[in-house]
Amino acid sequence: MRVEIMDTTLRDGEQTPGVSFTHTEKFNIAKMLLEEVKVDRVEVASARVSRGEMEAVRLISDWALQKGYLDRIEVLGFVDGTTSVDWIYESGARVLNLLCKGSVKHVQYQLKKTPEEHIQDIVNVIHYARSKGIRVNVYLEIWSEGIVQSPEYVFRLVDALKEEEIERFMLPDTLGVLEPEQTYQLVKLMVDRYPGVRFDFHAHNDYDLAVANTFMAVRAGAVGVHTTVNGLGERTGNAPLSSVVGVLNDFCEGIKLSVDETKLAKISKIVEAFSGIRIPANKPIVGENCFTQTSGVHADGDNKANLYFNNLIPERFGRLRKYALGKSSGKSNIMKNLEELGIELDQESIRKITDRIVELGDKKENITTDDLPYIISDVLRTKHNDDKIKLLNYYICHARNLKPVSTVSLRINGEVYEETSNGDGQYDAFMKAITKIYKKVNKPMPQLVDYIVTIPPGGKTNALVETSITWYLGREFKTRGLDSDQTASAIKATMKALNLIEEMHLQK
Repeated sequence: MRVEIMDTTLRDGEQTPGVSFTHTEKFNIAKMLLEEVKVDRVEVASARVSRGEMEAVRLISDWALQKGYLDRIEVLGFVDGTTSVDWIYESGARVLNLLCKGSVKHVQYQLKKTPEEHIQDIVNVIHYARSKGIRVNVYLEIWSEGIVQSPEYVFRLVDALKEEEIERFMLPDTLGVLEPEQTYQLVKLMVDRYPGVRFDFHAHNDYDLAVANTFMAVRAGAVGVHTTVNGLGERTGNAPLSSVVGVLNDFCEGIKLSVDETKLAKISKIVEAFSGIRIPANKPIVGENCFTQTSGVHADGDNKANLYFNNLIPERFGRLRKYALGKSSGKSNIMKNLEELGIELDQESIRKITDRIVELGDKKENITTDDLPYIISDVLRTKHNDDKIKLLNYYICHARNLKPVSTVSLRINGEVYEETSNGDGQYDAFMKAITKIYKKVNKPMPQLVDYIVTIPPGGKTNALVETSITWYLGREFKTRGLDSDQTASAIKATMKALNLIEEMHLQK
C-alpha cells in the first residue's frame, strides 16, 4: 500500500508563534520538499490571508505548473461561498483543502447553523470550485472530538458528501486529544464504513503522541498523513516529517513512501534557519545529538561488532555517527574520533589525552572532534610533573568602569608567594601580579612578543580556546594553553613559559 505524505509546514507550520515565511522562503521550501525530499503534496497557504500570501502562492504555482506539479500544491480554504475559491483561482493554485466542521457543536455554536445548512454550504463551495477547474479535499475540522461526541453527525456529513467530487477526506485531531489505540479504532471505523473513500490523518502533538497516532492511523488504513518539518505548528506543533517517515518505513510492513530519507536533515536545517525555531539537540533523526554516542561502553561495543547500532543508522538520513568527547568518555570514544581524523597515537598518549578530555569535560559540556587536535597538541607538549613553578591559585575581578584586579599565589622552589595588581585587562592584571612576585625572588620575566587566540571551526561560544604566546628572553620561544575560558588558556600558556625558562636556567 502506498501512503502519501502531505507536508503542511508552509500552512499549519506557519501558525507557530513568531514564524512568518517570506514568499521567497516559501517558494524554496516548497521546491525542496517536492523535488529533493519528494513528499507527495504540500499545503502552502491559507486563502484570504494577505496579498503577500497571494504572491507566495502565485510564485509556487507558476513554478509547479511548469514542472507538472500543480496538482500537488494545496491551499486551505473556507466554507465562504465563492470567496476562498476565487482567491485560490487567482493565485494559480488548483487544489482546495476545504475546512468543514467535523463536530456538530461547532456547527451549532460557532457557525450558528443547522447540520443541513452547513452541508448545503459545503456542497455549494465544492460545485463552484469544480466549475473553476479546482480539485477539492475536505478537512473535517475537530473530527477527533466530533467522532467521539457526535458520530451520527460525522456519518451524516460524510454520507452527504461521499458522492461529490472529493479527492480525499482529511481527519484532523485538531486539538491533539487522541491516544494511539483510540486513533486506530476511530480511523478504522471510518475506513471500514467507507471503503471507497481515501482518508488522510492530521495529527497534533499536545500529548506528544502525534507520531504514534500517525503510525496507528496508517495501520488502521489511512492512505495519507500530514506532517510539518521539525514538527512546527501552533501550540505543541504537528507530527514531525522526519520522525513520521522513519517510523512508517521501519514499523509498517507492506507500505511504500516516496520520501528520500537522505534529504530530511537538509530540509530540517533550512526550515530551522528560515523559521528561527531551533531544532532541539535531542530531537530524533535531525537533532544534533541523536547519532552521537557519549558512553565509552557504547563506543567499545561499536568498535568490536557494531553492538549498539539499530535500524536508525545515520547514513540513512545523510548524517554520520559521532562519539562525544567529555567527562563520560572512555578510550574507545577517543579512538573513534582519532580514526575519523586519521591520527594514530601510542597507548600512553591516548591515556593522557583521555584524562585531559575528562578534566575538560567538567568545564565544557560538549567537546567536538574539531577540538581534538588542539587537545592532542596541548597534552603532548606539556610536562606537568617537572614544574618547578606552580600556580596554586588566582583570582580575577572585572567590574564596569573599574580596572581589572588579579590576586595570584605561586609556589616557587617550595616557597609560596602572593601578590595583587590591577591592569588594563584581566590577563594584564594577572601578568603584573606575576611580575611583582618575580621581582621579589629576583627572577627574569620574559617579554610578550605576540598573542594569538584560536578556536576550532564552527565558532561556537562554548568552543575550546587555544592561546599561543610568543615570548622573548634572550631568544624567542612559543608556548600554548588550552581551556574553555580565554583568560585561563592564556594563563596556562604563561605558566608553561615560566617553567620552560626555569628549566633552561637549571640546565646552564
